[in-house]
Amino acid sequence: MTKTTLILLTFLLTTYYSFGQTTSEVIIPKFNDKYSGFVKQLEAGEADINYREFRESFIESEQFKVASNKSKEFERLEKEMYVQMDKSNSKEIIGITKAMLSIDYTSMIAHKILRQTYNIIGDTLNAKKYKTIQFGLLYSIIDSGDGNTCESAWHVTQVNEEYFILQMLGVDLITQSILTNNVGLYDKMEVKAEDGSSKTYYFDVNKVFEGYKKLGMK
Repeated sequence: MTKTTLILLTFLLTTYYSFGQTTSEVIIPKFNDKYSGFVKQLEAGEADINYREFRESFIESEQFKVASNKSKEFERLEKEMYVQMDKSNSKEIIGITKAMLSIDYTSMIAHKILRQTYNIIGDTLNAKKYKTIQFGLLYSIIDSGDGNTCESAWHVTQVNEEYFILQMLGVDLITQSILTNNVGLYDKMEVKAEDGSSKTYYFDVNKVFEGYKKLGMK
């Protein structure tokens, strides 16, 4: 093999590898259900949907069971995402976040990091797409109340939504407890802000426990 041929082969392999990472796609679930339909629609760029209905469709879907079985894989991917962020490896981050969304497309952290990464590399079209989805998911929670009381609690479907919102608020969790009343179940989150002040937020977790029940968990 000549030196020129070797250089050309190396270039082609590198190009192929980079192209494969850059164009990695979200795997759309094959189940014939509402959640799968929403994911297909959103990936096609049709973001004008009812995001609360979308989030609730996830815990009602077969993919929710798949995601539960892949929870360790999802956690591993999330940890690796932060490793690659520290290294500013945009191509790897895109592949990882899309793998996360292939497991749970309602993951706000995956949408957030994906849209930020697309913004960094100058892909404004995809940055806008995933920003719209991220904030669609976020607003579908915070528009359900102000989080100051059980009566005005934020409605969530997964615990990770609670922690994402606290992260967006820039507060640290001090204590968490479960409250019950004649309406249902609530997470009481006592937090501390950057200025040292304390505050309490409430999350309606009835849908969270519906999800646990579906998975056979108490």
